[in-house]
Amino acid sequence: MSDFETVIGLEVHVELSTATKAFCGCPTKFGSAPNTQVCPVCLGHPGVLPVLNRTALDYSIKLGLALGCQIARRFKFDRKHYYYPDLPKNYQISQYDMPFATGGLLTLPNGKTIRVHRAHLEEDAGKLIHEGADEKIGAGTAALVDYNRAGIPLLEIVSEPDLRDPADAVLYIRSIQSIVRYLGISDANMDEGRLRCDANISVRGKGEEKLGAKVEIKNMNSFRSIEKALEFESRRQRESLARGDKPVQETRLFDEETGETRPMRGKEEAHDYRYFPEPDLLPFTVSDEMLSRLRREIPELPAARLARYISGHGLSPYDAQVLTGGKEIADFFEAAIGAGAPAKLSANWITTELLGALNAAGKELRDSAVTPAALAELIGLIENGTISGKIAKTVFTEMFETGRNAAGIVKEKGLVQISDTESIRKTVEQVVAQNPASVADFKSGKKQAIGHLVGGVMKATGGKANPGIVNRLLKEILEKQ
Repeated sequence: MSDFETVIGLEVHVELSTATKAFCGCPTKFGSAPNTQVCPVCLGHPGVLPVLNRTALDYSIKLGLALGCQIARRFKFDRKHYYYPDLPKNYQISQYDMPFATGGLLTLPNGKTIRVHRAHLEEDAGKLIHEGADEKIGAGTAALVDYNRAGIPLLEIVSEPDLRDPADAVLYIRSIQSIVRYLGISDANMDEGRLRCDANISVRGKGEEKLGAKVEIKNMNSFRSIEKALEFESRRQRESLARGDKPVQETRLFDEETGETRPMRGKEEAHDYRYFPEPDLLPFTVSDEMLSRLRREIPELPAARLARYISGHGLSPYDAQVLTGGKEIADFFEAAIGAGAPAKLSANWITTELLGALNAAGKELRDSAVTPAALAELIGLIENGTISGKIAKTVFTEMFETGRNAAGIVKEKGLVQISDTESIRKTVEQVVAQNPASVADFKSGKKQAIGHLVGGVMKATGGKANPGIVNRLLKEILEKQ
């Protein structure tokens, strides 16, 4: 199997968060009753005319600029013909030979760079709902069509075949998800179908330049399923080539239950779609003023923030990557710093305690009862010696569950840290006297034995003793014995 190389290219589809559809005024609210957000235009009734959504165009160009693409000064729309129940017009308004963006580059968090072949704007299709037989495609008793999604503006970002590993493919998609969220052009939630991906995968011999027969994989609705589908398909094609079988170009579906791909249909070529220019939409021109305006509206993007957090705040690459993975988390971090908390401590508390608590509770950051200012206050109590780090975790738990502020919890529960040296000395002397075995271990060279003694002092003081003072006094007393 090591004689083969896997080649992956991705087609990522992002539904844009516009108020209305791409070419009509129908709303785009998710979760509405089936077929309630439709009109003669998006249903393809005779005699209707499409009108391009200006916001959808702005959003599209912003993404093109964020990916470092060349923005076409003149582009057009085309009709892509195919017959399927979820396509009410029997053609899709898309872009073929004149997309609005080409030739970009995306650098992954692991440093690898993936070329972006093109990005184009099109309208989404409707949604098929399969009933019966566990609602699996091809096994149901009925297929229903909801056209609410038909006509929603859809961005398709096509990569070059630069990916070689399924894990990197997932990292690429996550990076696009992060960028569109930073831009504010889509929430890109996979569970709502607002971020979807088709993968093109082939296998060739090591050292070969010509691509092998391409297989397109569909029906992948999570990052996990994308990685599993690519892993299976890579293995399947390698085994097929090793047996001497002739590769077949086709489209396959991924079965989440079995973890396998299965044939769906032969892979279409471009000529099968009978592309021709959309006669109801004239070509569009992008002016210098429009490009300048959209460039000004682009915020600091994840890669730039990550570099700034490492160089400016001294964070580890891992912490910086976690914090910049989502705009909400990065904004929370910066708000905590703005409220006076040190950057490194803020990063530690957010990446461990806060995100850990949210994950355990099944909540999003926006649902957190702990605000950036509240977290900064808690960290301030640690910094000024009012409470210890251990006590702070107890306080944080109550903050997270109740939304109360740290100072109030500390005062009510009497959690103020004991920093009186003489008071702590008495407790230290008692613990040393009660633990002769640990003292003997320490004196015999087992320096870790001091940890047991520290634990004894903290237990005796209810965790309130200042750990720094406890360690200093223990070493002082033990070295005198």
